[in-house]
Amino acid sequence: MQDDWQNAGFGLYIHWPFCSAKCPYCDFNSYVADHIDEDRWVRAYIREIERIASQTSDRILKSVFFGGGTPSLMSENAVGAILEAVGKNWRFTNDIEITLEANPTSVEASRFEGYRAAGVNRVSLGIQALNDPDLKRLGRLHSVAEGLAALEIAKKTFERTSFDLIYSRQDQTLADWETELRVALDLAGDHLSMYQLTIEPNTAFGDRYKAGKLKGLPSEDAEADMYFRTQELCADRGLCSYEVSNFAQKGAESRHNLIYWRYGDYAGIGPGAHGRLTLGGHRFATETELSPMGWLTKVEKNGSGEVARSSLSKQEQGTEFLLMGLRLAEGVSLDRYSHLTGSAISPSVIENLSELGMVRLENGILQVSEKGRPLINAILRDLLADQ
Repeated sequence: MQDDWQNAGFGLYIHWPFCSAKCPYCDFNSYVADHIDEDRWVRAYIREIERIASQTSDRILKSVFFGGGTPSLMSENAVGAILEAVGKNWRFTNDIEITLEANPTSVEASRFEGYRAAGVNRVSLGIQALNDPDLKRLGRLHSVAEGLAALEIAKKTFERTSFDLIYSRQDQTLADWETELRVALDLAGDHLSMYQLTIEPNTAFGDRYKAGKLKGLPSEDAEADMYFRTQELCADRGLCSYEVSNFAQKGAESRHNLIYWRYGDYAGIGPGAHGRLTLGGHRFATETELSPMGWLTKVEKNGSGEVARSSLSKQEQGTEFLLMGLRLAEGVSLDRYSHLTGSAISPSVIENLSELGMVRLENGILQVSEKGRPLINAILRDLLADQ
């Protein structure tokens, strides 16, 4: 019998933790550094690649994703050296997706040709807003003009491009967002990511909000209106909401993120990177050292940046499977859930949620409805209540 992860495949996540500036809304493991010894960092990444590959060498790699931080601060040579090591240690699928997250400044956009030559075939641009005052509020270092120029270069350079926007921003109305979204749809290729601004603790925005100094945030009703209008306008343009915050033409979905959402296996390399690896019939959650210098030192001294590897129980796997999979429009297989956990979700709970219009169950596939998507956390609590 095949391991469960093979339902979704195997990917590699590489975390570059450095940024030019820390955005006030960001709670990712990212840092601003004056000097980076890139050659030293590349040697550490390669060492980690070789360590993980020694445990998974028989697998075929479906995707590589450079995330951060700001991976487009890496040189073309660094990206090329890392991808060369990846290619030496795993076989690739014929259509492997290799994505690099990029900031749309002119300096970073000038590297795009080099990234393509190194093997990157998809770029995700953090444009975030299409007006300069809001970009400044969000702590972004690029202007709208720079963002649009970088997007144009990316489209000409890579087979596939995507960009991110944040909505429910300060003082933003539904009409404002509709206007901006229509412009974004005119600019988009086959994929867009659109995230509602969330105020996270331990961020600059979180601190301002707690102190009552973050003014003009939309009400919950206004946020809901923006969410549903986003779904409508994207669908009208042929970009289906295949995941809560992601929209794509059929076949253009992010293959790497689908590995997460379909509960496949992925190796996480770099400071603060998480992974899920099935080894010897057991699925493990892996964690790496958060501190960049701490991680680098561990890899150099101990041959591993990993700080935790814990075996996931059947129930933990089932919870993660639902948590990730129900974000997808395609839903989840209840048979697969039962195989993972050895138990079944209560039919009466599903029936009740279905009567409320929150979920659909058809041919053993459970899907959250369009109406239910904004309430997905509450739906999950109900589904898992008796597990």
